[in-house]
Amino acid sequence: MQFLEVSREHGIATVMLSRGKVNALNEPFIDELTACFRDLAVDPAVRAVILTGKGKFFTYGFDIPEFLEYGREDFLRYLTKFTRFYGDLFLVPKPVVAALNGHTMAGGCMIAIACDYRVMATGKARISLNEINFGSSLFAGSVEILKMWLGQKNAETFVYSGALYSAEEALGLGLVHEAVAEEDVAPRAMKMAEEFAARDTPAFGSIKKLLRGPLAEQIRQRERASLLEFVDIWYSDATWRKLREKQIRS
Repeated sequence: MQFLEVSREHGIATVMLSRGKVNALNEPFIDELTACFRDLAVDPAVRAVILTGKGKFFTYGFDIPEFLEYGREDFLRYLTKFTRFYGDLFLVPKPVVAALNGHTMAGGCMIAIACDYRVMATGKARISLNEINFGSSLFAGSVEILKMWLGQKNAETFVYSGALYSAEEALGLGLVHEAVAEEDVAPRAMKMAEEFAARDTPAFGSIKKLLRGPLAEQIRQRERASLLEFVDIWYSDATWRKLREKQIRS
């Protein structure tokens, strides 16, 4: 694999995002993630999965410089793949623990909230759906999953502010399940994965489908329209200008 490092031990698979300093998401990266999780979902030897990032970042989100070179149809193709991936992740019939080792931004946050359990590093790490800060919208799926975890009021606070939340603040909102020191993220994630793995796998998958299936169906009915609106806003003059200014400053 080009962008993932995958290891297996005692029925637990660890998937590590490994694409440059910030693990920025692009189309080949999402293709690889999709294939990886489809394989893990049907692997009888895998009872739980840990998803984490290499280095100081979980993922900083979309590779904006790369996508500024995409035309509308190409970008829509990528977004369709991306939202399909987190939608599939939301329904993977095995427990997925997100070990948020560092910054978890925008698209990275969408992936994290599709997991079953999140352990986040305290200190400098931040988590956010900060799209509003550069004039971008969100997707129906990301909003509905966020509301599932936070409720309507806290979800509105989270996305309207565009603020970058510390692990402790995210814990207070209900966005993460644990906020621990950076060196404790991997051990705590492994501990939770082991606890999940000790449960009956078919029963877990069945209950997860019962819990999440109705919401997933609602998302499927609304996701395409939200992607089209997202693209319209992304390619608007105001947002395009902000995105380019962001790249110049960085």
